[in-house]
Amino acid sequence: MPLSRPPKDLLRPFVRQLWVSDGGGARSGGSGREMMLPSVSPHLVLRLAENPLRIFWNRDDAEGFTVSAAVIGGPRSAPYVKDTSQPVATVGAVLTPGAAGLLLGAPAKQFSGRHTALEDVWGVAPVAELRQRMWAARSASCRLDLFEAALVARLPRLRGIDPMIARALAGFEAGASVGAVVGQSDYSHRHFVRRFTESVGLKPKTYCRLLRFGRVLDRLAAGPSETAADLAAEAGYADQAHLTREFRRFADLSPGRYRRMAPRFARHVAL
Repeated sequence: MPLSRPPKDLLRPFVRQLWVSDGGGARSGGSGREMMLPSVSPHLVLRLAENPLRIFWNRDDAEGFTVSAAVIGGPRSAPYVKDTSQPVATVGAVLTPGAAGLLLGAPAKQFSGRHTALEDVWGVAPVAELRQRMWAARSASCRLDLFEAALVARLPRLRGIDPMIARALAGFEAGASVGAVVGQSDYSHRHFVRRFTESVGLKPKTYCRLLRFGRVLDRLAAGPSETAADLAAEAGYADQAHLTREFRRFADLSPGRYRRMAPRFARHVAL
């Protein structure tokens, strides 16, 4: 099982969660592949082995492509498939929407919907040194500490999160509409959308749709017997058909099939 924990106070504006896995044990599912469902949160992942992450365009793609052993996974509104046939020790962080770009050193929009080699942003030598130090660490918890220290070391170069973006994210989390949040920002709709997309990597409406989709995933995990109609009503969809369309759009699965597959982790669906 992966070891995970919240970051230190200094990192909490920028990082939601830190985790480490020793790579032991095979994934469920016989294909050696896993479909990753969309997320508003960018991810930073370092594999402590030389084989790079392999990504497939979709479930029918037989070849795929490799990225790097150190990867920035941007916010995304569509699923992707990754190779899990050779599990390796891995360290990662779930980053905070709106603040991730500050920690990474580039606008979040640059990473949206794609996987980027961390070396392209932080440089080859610093990433190689960090991976080597974590590989030599005595335990998973030591690796997590080293990773956290490396992230903290970047903080002096950071600015604070844009207050407008912080207010918008809080409003969307509370269920406010895009129109209401724009109205409270004192900016034009076009200017608001441009600044939000630059900072978060997703357009405001897409971000809100993904938040709602995430709430459905959480409800399915917490109450697997809950009906689709109840899920739709509680999450704010117009009706069950609306929920099903959105779920297929973001997961490439119906809610019923997702429920039957019973993923071990909400956004990791073994194929």
